Amino acid sequence: MQATIVDHVTSDMAIYKEESFGNLVTVVRVADDDEAVNVANDTEYGLSAAVFSRDIARAMAVAQRVQSGICHINGPTVHDEAQMPFGGVKASGYGRFGSKAAIAEFTDQRWITIQTGPRHYPF
Repeated sequence: MQATIVDHVTSDMAIYKEESFGNLVTVVRVADDDEAVNVANDTEYGLSAAVFSRDIARAMAVAQRVQSGICHINGPTVHDEAQMPFGGVKASGYGRFGSKAAIAEFTDQRWITIQTGPRHYPF
């Protein structure tokens, strides 16, 4: 299948709700940042997102509201670096892997002590 762009997608279309894998991208037209955030968050998935803008402060404000494990500004959603925590929210997974985040996500620290004799407290 050749690369395909499906424009003017609306929320009542199957392609709006379902994940598609392949050479396909959908375009959902919105009126403003608030509607863009609502559309971005209107999914059960939340692995990776991207916000594109010439205004970095505006893009950052939008990115902070998007419910995803990763959000890139002016970069592709497919991006992985070994030193960065990778993982999603909602139905896109729990926890993070990669770097020190994996240790924190998949372990529980515990403190265990052993006393083998009498304990003398200073008075």
